[in-house]
Amino acid sequence: MEEYAARFDDFFFSLAQRRGFREYLVGLLAPRERNKTITCLAGAEPVTGAGMPGVRWLQFFLSESPWEAEEVNDRRLELLREQSATAPHDGGVIVIDDSGDRKDGTAAAHVGRQWLGRYGKTDNGIVTVTTVWTDGRVYYPLHARPYTPAHHFARGRSDPAFRTKPQLSAALAVRGKEADFGCRAEVADCAYSVSDDWYLALRAADLAYVVALRPHRGTWARADQPPPHRCRPRPGRDRPGTSG
Repeated sequence: MEEYAARFDDFFFSLAQRRGFREYLVGLLAPRERNKTITCLAGAEPVTGAGMPGVRWLQFFLSESPWEAEEVNDRRLELLREQSATAPHDGGVIVIDDSGDRKDGTAAAHVGRQWLGRYGKTDNGIVTVTTVWTDGRVYYPLHARPYTPAHHFARGRSDPAFRTKPQLSAALAVRGKEADFGCRAEVADCAYSVSDDWYLALRAADLAYVVALRPHRGTWARADQPPPHRCRPRPGRDRPGTSG
């Protein structure tokens, strides 16, 4: 653990930050319940332990301390590429998905009433779009971006800064390619099958994809051919793929 954490020390300018980083890693890896809460990450009791010094310091480290999460993530991906057991290859896939968590109130960034797939309903919460690389043997996250609902923008969905979940996921797929995480295809569920922007962005980046179709979404085919799956292999390569 210490050997691994030391590979990130150059991103932190103080000993206190380096200690905070190690405490955060331990909190993520420890077999604890509620591992997304600050009290659990710090090994404290929920609610009653919120005022403990260790909890307050970890909160400060994660939300106020000056370090760049993207730089840390880039180093993490670099270490994964270096190890033979985790190095990416063209036989794997990048899985695109989004995950939502319930969140009370309206003041938090990215919060809004929206579909939370984890709970199977629309509720107040925060949704994060993610990419994961896997070859069926190993899997690990690549990148993540929070989705910001339209009401946070001055002009709503027509605001130039607004991005849909498919648009965010397409950008993350391109980032995975730029980070040298090869794959045979980008894989997504039917929530992404209705976005032409998603298809166009992946085609522009020369990324193959396999996506599930919603039952009501039709496809066109020649009379003498079976209906096509919604998938696009890379040009010049025989790579089978299927979609629901």
